[in-house]
Amino acid sequence: MKINNLIYIGISLIMISCSTVSYTEKSKLTLKNAKKNRRQLKVAAKYFHDKKQTDKLDALLFLYDNMQNHSFVNVGLFDENEIEVQWNFKEFKDYDVAKNALTALEDEFGELHWKQKSTKLDHQTVSSDFLIDNIDLAFKAWQEKPWSKEYNYVIFKEYILPYRCSNEPIESWRSWRGYYLDKFKDLPAKMFDPSDVLEASTLINDNLKTWFKFNPKYYLHPTDQGLFEMLINKEGRCEDMSNLAIYALRANGIAATSDYTPHWANTGNNHAWNVIILPNGKAVPFMGAEANPGKYVLTGKAAKVYRKVFSEQKDNLAFKIKKKEKVPAWLSGKCYTDVTTDYVNVSDVEINIETEVPDSTRFLYLAVFNSGEWQAIHWAELNDKQAIFTDMGVDIAYLPMFYVKGNLKPAADPFILTKVGNKKNLNGEDSKIDVVLRSIKKRQIDRSRDTEKNAFFEQGKEYELFYWDDGWISFGKQTSGDQPLTFKKLPAKKLYWLVRDDLKDEARIFTYENNKQIWW
Repeated sequence: MKINNLIYIGISLIMISCSTVSYTEKSKLTLKNAKKNRRQLKVAAKYFHDKKQTDKLDALLFLYDNMQNHSFVNVGLFDENEIEVQWNFKEFKDYDVAKNALTALEDEFGELHWKQKSTKLDHQTVSSDFLIDNIDLAFKAWQEKPWSKEYNYVIFKEYILPYRCSNEPIESWRSWRGYYLDKFKDLPAKMFDPSDVLEASTLINDNLKTWFKFNPKYYLHPTDQGLFEMLINKEGRCEDMSNLAIYALRANGIAATSDYTPHWANTGNNHAWNVIILPNGKAVPFMGAEANPGKYVLTGKAAKVYRKVFSEQKDNLAFKIKKKEKVPAWLSGKCYTDVTTDYVNVSDVEINIETEVPDSTRFLYLAVFNSGEWQAIHWAELNDKQAIFTDMGVDIAYLPMFYVKGNLKPAADPFILTKVGNKKNLNGEDSKIDVVLRSIKKRQIDRSRDTEKNAFFEQGKEYELFYWDDGWISFGKQTSGDQPLTFKKLPAKKLYWLVRDDLKDEARIFTYENNKQIWW
């Protein structure tokens, strides 16, 4: 290892003594909680200690310091009586067929839900052989690959060393590092500039694109796939594609991870994609098995973008809450960092609460409308009924919300954060308006080739218009024909939602300005 990288380890972190390993306090806690697997963790530490490999021991202790935050959760599909229902989405050729089959199951068994069956905590399950192999091969790639030598130790630990990408199962059938290190062993000879990280990344991703494809059917797969599954299935969702690329890149000494938005702000679902971390720390986005560095553009509007890391991030909400205090599920994570400013124009937002704050409520949340529901996207601490949200994506509709007894509750009026960062409240006014509505979502209009078409409704279907007033209030229903739907004397200057019962997930919210639906 280069001398300047050894500096990052530091004298205080060199854990070799005459006869025993000196563990960090966090590593000691990991060992304590490892239970029966404690011996495996100590064997790995002793292995590097006895070989006097201080750099690798320090890297191992970095993993131990953060390992308790990582696991794989095995889930199953259960009915209302908590009886498991057998379901294998792989039997179906595509998403629509699989979704229809799932609907048929609910017709037979009632409402179904995913439920945790078991959890494999990393520190209680990984073997010493797995850890030793992971570290040896990570160092080998870092020190030997011509494009990797400029990475410092800090970047190496966070973006090359980790043995997992997200919450996928850990497979011990064969090291993914060994598999991809061997697969691309001749890569430098094929390169124009063997020291170019981006060229190496592009060539690796080009290979992945030849055999792995996106398939929306895998939205019905409740967990991320491991490498063994992906090699067999040769298809997956965006999380699988990003994980596949991370395996291949990290195995070859390229710092890589995944960025994601938990909830799009202008459509349903979420998304994850890749970034390559350059030696200078700059991140370059791409999409594993789909789009190369410099050629990837987000298709949705992001209110927040976060980056997956292996280490604990002490500024996260998980470190602010008290024991037994509940927060929205994904915000309880400890190992992600906010990178929104890398992607979109942002503005800080100040929220003043005029209503009574529920007992023991210390945090406020901003939510975006996603798949028919308000979903928390960021948090801020309440101080005298005021909260300041940092780096929020602009040109987006938000709703301030409390989190009470496991549910999000409205805390103030929705608002638009305009392109210039101003807050435009949607609290209505006394006047009434007549509205002429053409669609339930902007995308229908955008994709239409018939520029003369006035309406985008299925004839004979019933549509219901809602406006927001501390909740969705129905303004009435109409059955569609071949013309736009007209609703008269609607409360003005509010947020609206036109839905069809079977398409609630797709219908988008809108305001009404200059006789047009303005979509959010």
